[in-house]
Amino acid sequence: MSDDGRPLALVVGASRGIGRATAIEMAAHGYAVAGWYRSDDAADAETRGLIEDGGGWYRGRRTDIADQTQVRDGFRDLRTLDATLATVIVCAGITRDGLAGTMSLEAFTGVLDTNLTGSFLVARGGLRAMRKRGGSIVLMSSTSGIRGQAGQANYSASKGGIIAMAQALAKEGAPLGVRVNCVAPGFVDTDMFRAMNPATRSSVVERIPLGRVGRAEEVARAARFLAGPESSYITGQTLVVDGGMTS
Repeated sequence: MSDDGRPLALVVGASRGIGRATAIEMAAHGYAVAGWYRSDDAADAETRGLIEDGGGWYRGRRTDIADQTQVRDGFRDLRTLDATLATVIVCAGITRDGLAGTMSLEAFTGVLDTNLTGSFLVARGGLRAMRKRGGSIVLMSSTSGIRGQAGQANYSASKGGIIAMAQALAKEGAPLGVRVNCVAPGFVDTDMFRAMNPATRSSVVERIPLGRVGRAEEVARAARFLAGPESSYITGQTLVVDGGMTS
């Protein structure tokens, strides 16, 4: 891209769900967007089309954030763009639910590798890339990381770890001018929620004071707020977006 003055936002997990909504939100607010996704080329092309139709700029890249070589190469690729990296937003995440008594070690570590280790690798790269100019990092946690859920020992551990890690990284990033915060969504109308059986979905809604699940766009707005200058004195915090479920 040519340098037209737009700051650059890296959005990880941009091909679907909250990540796609966040990429669109950032583009709509004046950012050039680099989107990383793990495997779905067609979904990434849809994200690009939606952003470009709105007059924004987007470039996608296949990157498995659990692989530190791919993450390192991804940040090298960002340096070829004529834009200044201003924010890194990590929305990628997986689930492999099951009761702990029957959960395999592979299922446990696999979720941690992507959700927690992957978030660390991207955050580390972001700190290095923005250490001279400053910027912001937003990590995606979950209400399951605030209150652990049965059947989600792996997912809850990964998302709780993200909150603690963000607090540590906020202290390290502050002298560099890099803020680090979290968004913790509750239940959101994404593919993951729609995959639940109808009875479970109904029981979930009954527990939410606002009487509905969230929309991906609502989480994206929270991420954009923490990423941008409106939150310039906020770091090390977790913004819960759950319709009052954990209140």
